[in-house]
Amino acid sequence: MESLTRKVIIVGGGFGGVRTALDLKKKSHPDLEVLLVSDKPYLEYHPSLYRVVSGEPYSRVRLPLEQIFSGTRVKVIEERINQLDLENKTITGVSGSRYEYDFLVLALGSQTTFFEIPGLSQLSFPLKTISDALRLNTHLRELFRTRRESIEEDVEDIEEEEDVQRIHSKHIVIIGGGETGTELAGQLAVYTKDLAKMNEIDPSQITIDLIDSGTRVLKRLPENISRKVHRRLRLLDVNIFLNRRVVREEIRNIYLKDMTLKTLTVVWAAGVQPNDLYARTKGLSLDERKRVLVDEFLQPGGLQDIFVIGDGGSTPYSGTAQNAISQGRYVADIIFRSISGKTLFPFVHKEPAHAIPVGPKWAAVKIGRLRLYGRLGWWLRELATFRFFISMLPPGKAWAFMIKRQRDFSLPPRDRGT
Repeated sequence: MESLTRKVIIVGGGFGGVRTALDLKKKSHPDLEVLLVSDKPYLEYHPSLYRVVSGEPYSRVRLPLEQIFSGTRVKVIEERINQLDLENKTITGVSGSRYEYDFLVLALGSQTTFFEIPGLSQLSFPLKTISDALRLNTHLRELFRTRRESIEEDVEDIEEEEDVQRIHSKHIVIIGGGETGTELAGQLAVYTKDLAKMNEIDPSQITIDLIDSGTRVLKRLPENISRKVHRRLRLLDVNIFLNRRVVREEIRNIYLKDMTLKTLTVVWAAGVQPNDLYARTKGLSLDERKRVLVDEFLQPGGLQDIFVIGDGGSTPYSGTAQNAISQGRYVADIIFRSISGKTLFPFVHKEPAHAIPVGPKWAAVKIGRLRLYGRLGWWLRELATFRFFISMLPPGKAWAFMIKRQRDFSLPPRDRGT
């Protein structure tokens, strides 16, 4: 007798992919086999990457997939997929392993793009992964430590090259005034002053510039939120340059269209694009932003056994964690309905809430028409983080995770471990 088992393969261990797998197993369909393929053994909690830059242990922003799927029958394979054969319903990993599917959920996420601006990919610091955040944190620590060591030398023995480096090391340039850039600018405004004091450097000499090509920061959010965040950043001594486009980057210089800034630290927070595997796959149509065109069921045209969710789909709120999670829940339900012979229904796009932390204990929150700012906004952001963890982990583990996050974040930079 032919087996009735249906194999669902989910490619991507981010918000959407993990949510899809968890919801499929909750339904406990006897004829359903779920395989999650991810290039990492953990889920990265991207909304808190800025805290890793300021010294929080990276273990507090990554959730091991083994823990998430403990006690379930979801099979997890660590593998980077580099080929999709939609016609023959197979996917292939870099190891050469091939996997066949009945349903395929593509939740590949996004990757940094530098828009072919000369020098940026080689010299700037992107902030898209935990590795990026750790690299930037190490860089900042080394700069401030080098500065302290130079101060302790005899001034007459300092070469001109070293003197120039000292000046530039106190200047940090962040490109991109979206959520990532504003969150990082607010955090670094406080963290760099801590580093300066630890290394006996005058904190007033630190300069943090936030550059954006638009007319305001957070241009995708309402103008009143943008104004509040702009004011908050200025109170933290962050300089904001608007209507400025990056032309190129060289060692110690970042060139804008009408000005040049001298710095050893340029953080790129201005560009991401869907995973390039989408563009390399035959049978997928893309929009002008390289996102896959999908129908009301989040399926590419004419491919009823494939779903594209998260950053890769051409949908109204693509690029947010909440959107990926809601799409993951939806796709799990649609797959269950498909194999159960139930009626399908289209995905309903809902505007996500926004909570933008700008420095310790302060956040701007937008939930529908509601606007909240300051400490209350920050606590709502922490509550949202806890709700996410408890949706992924058993309650006890989720609570322990949050307690450790708060404890680690309250420690001075020199006492934080990894």
